[in-house]
Amino acid sequence: MTALTRILSIDGGGIRGIIPGQVLVTIETKLKECTQNPETSIADYFDLIAGTSTGGILTCIYLCPDLENNKARFSAEEAVDLYLERGDEIFDISLWQRIRSAGGILDEKYDADELEEALEDYFGDLKLSELLKPCLITAYDIRRRKTEFFTQHDAKLHKKRDYRVRDVARATSAAPTYFEVARVKSLANIPHPMIDGGVFANNPALCAYAEARTKLKNTPTAKDMAILSLGTGYVKKQYNYKNAKDWGALEWIKPLIDIIMTGVSETVDYQLTQIFDAVGKPEQYLRINDELEYANPEMDDASSENLNALKKDGARIAKKFDEEIDSFVNMLIN
Repeated sequence: MTALTRILSIDGGGIRGIIPGQVLVTIETKLKECTQNPETSIADYFDLIAGTSTGGILTCIYLCPDLENNKARFSAEEAVDLYLERGDEIFDISLWQRIRSAGGILDEKYDADELEEALEDYFGDLKLSELLKPCLITAYDIRRRKTEFFTQHDAKLHKKRDYRVRDVARATSAAPTYFEVARVKSLANIPHPMIDGGVFANNPALCAYAEARTKLKNTPTAKDMAILSLGTGYVKKQYNYKNAKDWGALEWIKPLIDIIMTGVSETVDYQLTQIFDAVGKPEQYLRINDELEYANPEMDDASSENLNALKKDGARIAKKFDEEIDSFVNMLIN
């Protein structure tokens, strides 16, 4: 029997990255228990990890090596700590910035300094090519008007495709209206102005599928893959006709971001469900996402109350999908 190509995909969603982070804490714990190896990490059991925005940051953390032993430097719990311990600093807005930006309408809502400091603390000068496993992290180049996929496997082959990991994480999370455009340079010293990959692939699972089909060893088909796709939770706010029919550009900004992110994620889920059903392997694709019960869905609500609520929602979602997670963990190991 051919070994399955195991893929992990993590959606975008700002501070709601705590949700998939908590699900992966549960999965890593189950992997340790099943293998009876306390050193087991998420990176050990996936052949490709993909992420957009907050999911892209998590991807980098899970694949960050301890350069002394070439194992994962951070546990799944330590990955979540980025949000729990520094989220309030990253999404902190001064009164002057609030006034100057008109809440993100006239300028970016948040200064990127705290985000960049956190990314530098986690990754230092680590290169994309030095990550432990193949990855796919999304961003969009606004000058060249093209999608960008940061991939460890291509970075190892071409210097112009290699970047500092902190710059990759900054680019994928440069959400319009929240943070200013990221200007990042490849190791070949080529500059790129980039924004959050959520503008085209908030759920990068289908991108990961395509990457595995063409770039990984043995070019696996769907029947040879197992894909775990993690959402960041949602609350579907309804927009009624009476109000929306008279909205202009300013009124449509936030609803459009919400609708685009949700709609893209649901479309990708639909497409992958059909792909795996078509080859008779529906159990090899698992999407974990759920409506939030405790937390505020705003991507930038990093109040202590909401951080705790997001952690609580993440643990609840992991428990809700416990049976499916157990089956998938067994598939990962076997």
